[in-house]
Order: sequence, then structure tokens, then C-alpha cells
Amino acid sequence: MNALIRKPVVWVGGLLLTVFLTGCYESPSVTLFEPGVYKGAADPLLMNADSESLNERFVGQRDR
Repeated sequence: MNALIRKPVVWVGGLLLTVFLTGCYESPSVTLFEPGVYKGAADPLLMNADSESLNERFVGQRDR
């Protein structure tokens, strides 16, 4: 009787383990950038602003 219950429990446990481990999978994606070259989308604020207003905007961020 014990062997009849054990086999389905092992199968269900293995199936649940497989489902849970599949949910944790994350595909690796590495993006390599060239130094000093920005390849992102254009910044609309940069297009419309002059250098003085940008300097005022980033006064507190000079240490980064």
C-alpha cells in the first residue's frame, strides 16, 4: 500500500519542482557599451534647452 502512494507523490513532487525551477529562469542579457558614445534615444529636453538651463538642472549632481 505504501509503494502505491509513494510513486505518484514522487512524480507530483518532481513535476512541482520542475515548474518552480522553470519560473526562476532568467535569460542572460549583456549589453556592451563603448565609452563616451551614447546610443540611446534622443532626449527631447536636451534638444529644447540651452546649456545654462541644463547647468541649473544638474547643480546638485556634479559629484556623480
